[in-house]
Amino acid sequence: MKSPQAIIYSSSSSRISFLFYGLSIICLTSATVSASYGGNETDYLALLSFKSKITQDPYKVLTSWNHSFHFCHWSGITCGKRHKRVTVLRLYSKGFEGSLSPHVGNLSFLRKLSLGNNSFQGNIPHELGRLSRLRYLYLNDNKFNGFIPTNLSRCSNLEYLWLTKNKLVGRIPKEMSLLSKLTRLVIGDNKLTGGIPTFLGNITSMEVFSAAGNPFGGSIPDTLGLWKSLTAFGSGGCNLYGSIPHTIFNLSLLVNFSLSENHLTGSLPSEIGNQLPNLELLQLRNNELTGVLPPSISNSSKLGVLDMGDNNFSGKLKIDFSKLRDINGIYLLNNNFHGRGEADDMSFIDTLKNCTRLVVLNLSNCNLTGVLPISIGNLSDQLRFLSLGDNQLFGSLPSGIGSLVGLTTLQLGSNRLKGKIPTTIGKLQKIQYLALSSNQFSGPIPDAIGNLSLLNKLYLYSNKLEGHIPSSLRNCKELNGLNLGDNRLGGKIPKQLLQLPSLTNFLSLYYNSLSGSIPSEIKDLKMLSYLDLSYNNLSGTVTSSLGECISLTWLSLRGNRFQGVIPSSFSSLGGLGELDISQNNLSGRIPQFLDKWKSLEYLNLSFNDFEGEVPAVGVFANASAFSVLGNNRLCGGVVTLELPKCKETGIPAVGVFANASAFSVLGNNRLCGGVVTLELPKCKETGSKKKRFRFFIIVIVIAPTLLIVLCCVYLLCKKKRNSQQSQSCGSERFMKVSYNQLLKATDGFSVANLIGEGGFSSVYKGILNSDDGKSVAIKVLHLQKRGAHKSFLAECEAWRNIRHRNLLKIITSCSSVDFQGNDFKALVYEFMPNGSVHDWLHSSENTSKLNLLQRINILRDAATELDCLHNRCQTTIIHGDLKPSNILLDADMVAHVGDFGLARLLGTNLNQNSLTGVKGTIGYAPPEYGLGSEVTSIGDVYSFGILLLEVMTGKKPTDDMFNDGLSLHKFAYLALPDYVINVIDDDAIVLQSTEANAKKVDECLVATIKIGVSCSVDSPSQRMKIEIVVNELQRILDHSLLKSESSTKCSGSEFSVTRHLEKAHDPAVIMWAELGRHQKKHAQVTSITLENLKGSGIDKY
Repeated sequence: MKSPQAIIYSSSSSRISFLFYGLSIICLTSATVSASYGGNETDYLALLSFKSKITQDPYKVLTSWNHSFHFCHWSGITCGKRHKRVTVLRLYSKGFEGSLSPHVGNLSFLRKLSLGNNSFQGNIPHELGRLSRLRYLYLNDNKFNGFIPTNLSRCSNLEYLWLTKNKLVGRIPKEMSLLSKLTRLVIGDNKLTGGIPTFLGNITSMEVFSAAGNPFGGSIPDTLGLWKSLTAFGSGGCNLYGSIPHTIFNLSLLVNFSLSENHLTGSLPSEIGNQLPNLELLQLRNNELTGVLPPSISNSSKLGVLDMGDNNFSGKLKIDFSKLRDINGIYLLNNNFHGRGEADDMSFIDTLKNCTRLVVLNLSNCNLTGVLPISIGNLSDQLRFLSLGDNQLFGSLPSGIGSLVGLTTLQLGSNRLKGKIPTTIGKLQKIQYLALSSNQFSGPIPDAIGNLSLLNKLYLYSNKLEGHIPSSLRNCKELNGLNLGDNRLGGKIPKQLLQLPSLTNFLSLYYNSLSGSIPSEIKDLKMLSYLDLSYNNLSGTVTSSLGECISLTWLSLRGNRFQGVIPSSFSSLGGLGELDISQNNLSGRIPQFLDKWKSLEYLNLSFNDFEGEVPAVGVFANASAFSVLGNNRLCGGVVTLELPKCKETGIPAVGVFANASAFSVLGNNRLCGGVVTLELPKCKETGSKKKRFRFFIIVIVIAPTLLIVLCCVYLLCKKKRNSQQSQSCGSERFMKVSYNQLLKATDGFSVANLIGEGGFSSVYKGILNSDDGKSVAIKVLHLQKRGAHKSFLAECEAWRNIRHRNLLKIITSCSSVDFQGNDFKALVYEFMPNGSVHDWLHSSENTSKLNLLQRINILRDAATELDCLHNRCQTTIIHGDLKPSNILLDADMVAHVGDFGLARLLGTNLNQNSLTGVKGTIGYAPPEYGLGSEVTSIGDVYSFGILLLEVMTGKKPTDDMFNDGLSLHKFAYLALPDYVINVIDDDAIVLQSTEANAKKVDECLVATIKIGVSCSVDSPSQRMKIEIVVNELQRILDHSLLKSESSTKCSGSEFSVTRHLEKAHDPAVIMWAELGRHQKKHAQVTSITLENLKGSGIDKY
């Protein structure tokens, strides 16, 4: 048995042996690890630190980064064969999120760090500056922010630096110039400022510089011309100013050159093509460059993309594209290659036939002028996109266009092309977008368009196309947008067209002559957003099937002949933003669902026959968001409408209405009566049954008598009107014109065509129909001026109600929008070649003057028209602004009254809403208007009186001489009867051969002046009636001027004139007479002989 000591010793010995064994294991393990990492744990620990900063690893890339493998075998790691140190860390596009560990700077053997296209954020660690062996650094497409670290300048071997698409700010650090081996600097799409620094020119090894999409500002430094090895230069969208330094154009190795979307100015060197022969991309679009596009560009024979659009280049396009055999994209849009209208202005098209790789040709809005060459059909069959729209091309569209079978987009809109659309257009089997709008194409739409099975959008609006809408369009199964508006198409809307489920974007057929009703097949267009059928001849009731077009956001049925009520199915169209059903014959009440539509921004119900109450909620709460003009049976609504109040409606107290719990009428504030529990106000008494019975008896007795009387009156009026056919006032349907047509007719509303201006409008001369070459006068409303819109409505309503020989003939009107989306309204009149009476009286440009006979003829014509307006139209019309500038003369010197901008239609709704407070022109408006009186027909008589006195005296009512109580009226009145010759315009007087003739003319002048004075007295009740004025002026013409041999005196008017005048023995008469003798000798005057009448138009009366 062992002693205790032996036991203790044995135990201690075992413990020591165990401890020694464990220590040996640890040391061995440590030695093994050290041996495996080559004795350096720096790279290992740096990589673990990198991993620890990654918060998202969606592809589990870093799961291999563990102790089971040597780090040289970890995913994305490459090590050197000799030292087993990390030389490449490539983790591009791994979906990482997190920050970049600064310990990466400890990977001292690293040559390439590629972390692009991840979501690293935070600052770029300045510790990366320790990587002295680093050659390639890719940190692009991340979320790094802050500044570019200045320490990167210590990476002296760096060749590639990619920092594009981050959130870096500040300036490019000047230490960057120390990177003498840098060949690629890609820093685009950040937020760098401070301009492109000049010191970058010191990095002479630069081959690629890309900085696009930074708000640098400043100019391009000419030191960049030191980059003799540069092959790519991109600084688009950098807010750069100034010109491009000429040193840049000496970089002959340049392949890609892009400075688009800046503010660069100046012109390009004429030898650019010779200086940059290796160019494959030349992109300078969206700048402010000027001058000619150098023809030498054709010497850059390797050019693949020429993108120079949106500049101010001018002059003829002279590039010989035949040398650019590799060109695939030509973008020259929005320049001014106007040329001089020479025959070869479009000859550059001929040189494109050798460009067999051409895919895109965009020359839209370049002011190109000329005929489209036949050689257009010789372009590459690889061509996908062709745009020559918004130019001045004329002539026909060559049939060879059908040879461009590769086209997917063809844009030739807004030119002056005419003739028929060639049927060869049907060969463009790949076409998806076709725009031939705003030209002068005529004839039918070719059925061959139905062959375009891939067609997505078709624009043919604003042409002169005729015939029917081809049913072959049903074969265009991909069509989602169709605009055929503003043409001359007739017939019915094809049902097949409405059965295209692809038609989801827009369908516009406005301003045509389509007839019939809307086919019920419209219900199949359930996804359609925009429908415009305005200004056609569609009739019948509005089909309830429209209510199934539940995706509509814009609907216009304006200017048709629809009747009946608004269909209840429209309640499903709650997504509408705008609804226009104005200018139809719709009737009934305004549906309640309209005020519940939340998205409705504008509603136009005007000029129909709706009745009942106008709601005051929803869209109806804002008077500017809807219109109900021209519906004379409406009531209620918001106060600004000034409609009459609606009558209360009584509720029955029987049937279901006897039980208050069985019905509800809450929220109807105009109801009355009903059961007591409703607590509604009592309805007003309407009389007992007995009283009503008596009333009916009286009506039955009186009604036949009244009917007979009315029939007699009607027959008398009809007979009277038939006897005065020359004075009939009617209405007719006008042709339709678009804004674009008027723009072209007036050469862009040029100042050269401006023939007059007024308070609310400007008037231009133009040729609306190039076929007949007939001039028209186009009155364009200044809608920005207050009252101009109502002036337009007033004038339109006046023209709808009247036609007369002496009325300025209206041809049509235009209510549309211009190309900027602004409202546009205009009226088109027959052109009056002899201008206005005002021009003849007061313009220094008129060397010829009106003779006496012409003046009285003009006055008779104007009076006749006023008589028509006041007494011979179904609705009495007040002109409101009669003056010489509104009396126009045709080629035969016949007077025509125009400008109804201030017209009132008495007894119509328009009268309540037109031009409140605007009442004529100073000098011509009667004095009672200034005191707040309403406009009246007798007010027009006053204006005519002033007009007559001005025509006869040649003096305006606003002349400086009329002050201190003296007016044109008093000036003429004081001359009666003995001194009239002294107030007559000198140009109207012709010396006479006999005293008898002189006396006769004197008497006629007195009679004429008496009419003017009688019409212009202050008291409305004492003014001469206009029908008497017409008779008296005609009497003057009949009995004096035309019958020079007759002894009849021109005194017939005295019986109706002198009774309106008070013969005042004013001392001023004597004073005035003396003054007159000094002003003008009382020469003998005679009536005009027949020889003087040639060309005066007197033979027409």
